[in-house]
Amino acid sequence: MDLDQLHTFLEIVRLKSFSKAAQTCFRTQPAISAQVRQLEQELNASLFERLGTRIALTPAGRILADYAEQILALRRQAQDAINELERTPRGELVIAANEATCIYVLPTVFSEFKRQFPNVQLSVDRSYGGRVVEAVMENQADFGVTQLPVQEKRLEVALIHRDEIRLITPPEHPLAGRDMVQCQDLLPFPLLMPKTGSTRAKLNAWLELVEEDLQVSMELDSTEMIKRFVQAGLGLGFIAASHCREEVAAGRLMAVPLGPEPMLRRVGLVYRKDKALSKAALGFIQVMLERAAEGGVPGNSFRNRPASA
Repeated sequence: MDLDQLHTFLEIVRLKSFSKAAQTCFRTQPAISAQVRQLEQELNASLFERLGTRIALTPAGRILADYAEQILALRRQAQDAINELERTPRGELVIAANEATCIYVLPTVFSEFKRQFPNVQLSVDRSYGGRVVEAVMENQADFGVTQLPVQEKRLEVALIHRDEIRLITPPEHPLAGRDMVQCQDLLPFPLLMPKTGSTRAKLNAWLELVEEDLQVSMELDSTEMIKRFVQAGLGLGFIAASHCREEVAAGRLMAVPLGPEPMLRRVGLVYRKDKALSKAALGFIQVMLERAAEGGVPGNSFRNRPASA
């Protein structure tokens, strides 16, 4: 039993004629009769009584007619609901991101997205490092925001943000006034290091020459904790310049470039290439890219362009 058979059956009921139903269904009368025979065989019941030149429903036919009307009505309702979804997107989008991204990147993006798509719920999956990519690949999140590069070839990647990892110090610290610090300059001081992630990997490579003489005081998994602990005089930390802009402007921290070359970081929006994107998902991508291109993503000052995975 399929929807086309039910539609044909109801046309026969409505018009009380096989030949007229054949015309409205754009089929031959034998094709219409074959559809009815298939229904009768499947239901193991006769649907019509033939009274001379007239036809009438059997008791089984009357029961089927009632249910067929309900089934086709539900089909129309489903189609209407889907069409309405395109006009007024609903549902939920899940974005996987780390703590700093949730604080410094997503609020302005979410605000603009909710203005354009008020009926779509946004949810954050707070993840770290490679777990962001895993969440997207496992369909636990629709989008991920993570540091680049991303090696997974099944992901679409769009560059949305870039800035610089810097050393943060209390304002009165001996290194605070430097134009730049190198790894050797840090040996006398306790360090607060990020526990894991791409920034930690970059720092490990930068500090490799002096790693045996370093004083790693703490390993922390929170940008906010690193800033607070540095302000409290517990050590020197490393974070993205855009993540300490307010504290630097207020004079609570100093952010010193690393040398001899700046330590740059790039952040991308990632999503599966093989996943069908709803109107809401496409809207989220558009808002994210527009905010990045306009500088609405903190620390960003470039015209957006795709980044290869």
